[in-house]
Amino acid sequence: MTVLLPPSETKREGGDPERTLDLGVLSFPELATERAAVITAARSVSSDESSARTALKLGPKSVSERLRNLVLDVSPTLPAIDRYTGVLYDPLASLAADQSTRRWWEQHVVVQSAMFGPIGAGDPVPAYRLSHDSRLPGLRLASLWPGVASGALAERGEGLVLDLRSEGYRALGPVAGAVPLRVVSVGGDGRRKALNHWNKTAKGRLVSLLGRSGASVSSMPDLVAWARDNGVLVERVDDGWDLVAESLGAGVV
Repeated sequence: MTVLLPPSETKREGGDPERTLDLGVLSFPELATERAAVITAARSVSSDESSARTALKLGPKSVSERLRNLVLDVSPTLPAIDRYTGVLYDPLASLAADQSTRRWWEQHVVVQSAMFGPIGAGDPVPAYRLSHDSRLPGLRLASLWPGVASGALAERGEGLVLDLRSEGYRALGPVAGAVPLRVVSVGGDGRRKALNHWNKTAKGRLVSLLGRSGASVSSMPDLVAWARDNGVLVERVDDGWDLVAESLGAGVV
């Protein structure tokens, strides 16, 4: 099983100062050329505050984040699962997770980064600022990543690919046969409502529980059975799959 996650705009600071960015140790090493090209372009646009504001969509409070891109090579790193924060990643409580949980995430979770392409949950990465819709000089992320990222992800082999990425990041690495989950809230009348605010929280809680339970899942029937055993509701609806937020303690109608 592979679980695909989007990154987060917010990132934890700090990390291991003795372990700086090494493209050679990241998962999918065949993407090193593309990663280097994105890093170079991000560094270039980030060197000028005015250009960075526009290209990286920075406001007055976040404009200093451009400086992260200027020191990528020498910044301390954290495992990706620890680097990202926010409404999806906070429910993981990764810093407090035991080793078996972290091993599960490292084996099964892939994050679709705009800067690095797909990376493993345990890959050491620095803090950076780049989004799927950032505009880099002489380089379009929407042209660079899809083909090579899709090819790299396909090399992981057969098995269920659970796609929890947002639409923008899904476009950077389409995966044939991947199964997206729609997060919904179900009212007393049985009506289903797709969620926005609680969407990421529910996905984070799902990935947290998958890791902490050491889930052994290789198909959607396996996932449905695992979910039922753990009090989570995953259901087939028409031609897609719904994750009921209330079963994870998230979402109200």
